Formats: sequence, structure tokens, C-alpha cells
Amino acid sequence: MVDPNQHHLLLYTYVEDIVARRGPYREAHLERIRAERDAGRLVMAGALGNPPTGGAIVFRGVEPELIEAFAAGDPYVEAGLVTSWRVERWNLV
Repeated sequence: MVDPNQHHLLLYTYVEDIVARRGPYREAHLERIRAERDAGRLVMAGALGNPPTGGAIVFRGVEPELIEAFAAGDPYVEAGLVTSWRVERWNLV
């Protein structure tokens, strides 16, 4: 069981032309994020860089396996817009 205060990062690396290609998948991607936030499992999320080169999603109190399942079902991942992803424990100080 994960400590309810333990944080994990889901880190994405995007394709170079993510801004041009994400349109058809963006609303479904954001809806999944909103649903996790509304359920209290996701703390914050956002793109990294300008233009975006990746994304970071912060989960709290969630088993890594559930985060991996979230990533596997993310429309950006399914559409091939994410070239790689990983889950990292985030040890806040």
C-alpha cells in the first residue's frame, strides 16, 4: 500500500510536432487528467517546454501500477504522440 502522501511523477517525452498533431486527441487526454484530479489521485499536470517537449503529471497516494495503466490508456500514448514515458517516485523535501 502506498502512503497517501507519497507522490509519483508520470513523465512523457513527446514527438517533435506534438502541437500540430495533438488536436484530435487533446480533449480526451485532458478529460482523463480532469477525472483523475476530481478523484483526488492527480495533483497537477502540464506540458514541459515551449514548444512542448514532454509532459509531467503528479499523482499522490497512488500505486505505480495504476499510474502505468493511466499512461497505457492515455489517448496521446495510444496515438503515438508520446515516444517514451516513465513513472518516478518523487521524494518531496
